[in-house]
Amino acid sequence: MAVPLFLDPRIEPPLTPLLASSRFLHDLVDGLGSPLNVVVPDRIAENVAGFRSVYRSHHLEGDVSFAHKANRSSALVRRLAATGAAMDVASLGELQHALACGFTPDRIGATGPKEPEFLWLAALTGVTVHIEGQAELELLAALVRRHGLPRVRVLLRLSEFSGTAVKVLSRRSRFGLPAAELAGLLDVCERHHEAVEVIGVSYHLDTISLDEKALALEGCVRAMDECRARGMRPRVIDIGGGFGVNYLADGAQWEHYTSQLTLAAMGRREPLAWRNHSYGLSSEGGTLRGSLELYPSYRPVAGADYLDELLRSPAPTLGRPLATLLLENLYDLCVEPGRALLDQCGLTLARVLEARREPDGTHSIRLAMNADDCALEEHGILMDPIVLHRGKPWPATENATESFGVHLHGNLCLESDLITRRLVLLPRLPAPGDLLAFANTAGYCMDFNAQHAQQRPLARKVAAYQGPGGWQWRLDDQYWPIHSAEDAHEV
Repeated sequence: MAVPLFLDPRIEPPLTPLLASSRFLHDLVDGLGSPLNVVVPDRIAENVAGFRSVYRSHHLEGDVSFAHKANRSSALVRRLAATGAAMDVASLGELQHALACGFTPDRIGATGPKEPEFLWLAALTGVTVHIEGQAELELLAALVRRHGLPRVRVLLRLSEFSGTAVKVLSRRSRFGLPAAELAGLLDVCERHHEAVEVIGVSYHLDTISLDEKALALEGCVRAMDECRARGMRPRVIDIGGGFGVNYLADGAQWEHYTSQLTLAAMGRREPLAWRNHSYGLSSEGGTLRGSLELYPSYRPVAGADYLDELLRSPAPTLGRPLATLLLENLYDLCVEPGRALLDQCGLTLARVLEARREPDGTHSIRLAMNADDCALEEHGILMDPIVLHRGKPWPATENATESFGVHLHGNLCLESDLITRRLVLLPRLPAPGDLLAFANTAGYCMDFNAQHAQQRPLARKVAAYQGPGGWQWRLDDQYWPIHSAEDAHEV
């Protein structure tokens, strides 16, 4: 008997009790429409605490900064402001939002490409600026002088690290200056020393490779030596994000599914996705070509655990653990998780509009949402939705004896509007009026790609929190940390 190709999502509190409150979620969608994004602000505070515990175990200091671009939520940002965490902003709008939500400038770092208005507000308010290269540094220094702004703290962002007798090279990046060109950037810093203060260096690599990140961190330590040799007093190394999330509950399911996907690409089994889509794989003369263009949805070491493993790793050429290198030099370590801080912080709900049986025995499920409302496919994340039947509890009390293959279609008049390209297996078939809950979508999958296609409104967002009488909610922009505090009933 063939093993069903389930990809069960990993669900932990507070999502577990939230999903168990099926009537509460149905009432929310009935009142606010489908799709609906639900965030749980208190979980993000727990995730910050998880990263802080890793710092303590290695006796390190420094900021845990949230990469704001991962979610636009005001509720999440306000809850973070109450934790002592810092904020990584990558646009003028994100900087304004962080300040309005309670972050003071000393807890904000400005990263990414920056227009003059963004640089001006960052300099005026005293935000730390991550410098991408010489041109940006020249522009910042000119703004400081022209407008009489205070001296700006800067981190020099580096990329393309290498090491003597080391085979691993960090890949080329659009962001930051190659580490080999640091001397020229330091020349510019010295020329503008009255406008900028170099407090350290940073990197942000688009990779999950521990080896590449270890090489980059050791390279940053060497870069700090260069800064100190010029009389500067750097104290901060920022290693960005990329710590990841484990989306799936069962690693065996992930291994089985990807193996079957390979067989499907080779033509050795029936297709697993709409119109033979194979996620980057193909067969050429009986030989497998390409690579899976998927996020590694099952990651047993992710988030704070990944940071811990990185810090325990030996420096590629110096040999000592990376945490030891930081301690020896009394450097602060800063990180910028986005996805990892949003782990288990929210879900996306969609109402089933139609369930139609197809001639091949599969079912087409049309949802009151489109692919941009829940961008799991866009980010290469594969996991099954959860069916919340109207009037029935979750999880269901009876045992499922079969599975149903469904294609999940959106509500746009486009052939390409697929919530997921793959054939999804569900233990129970949803009916019109039921909800599909897509768990753990807070990191990049809620509103990163959302748009007003076909004049349809964007998904609304609410913050859910547990009060004295059970689950309560407020519109995202009306939530403040006092609402989910222990004394919330007095507010």
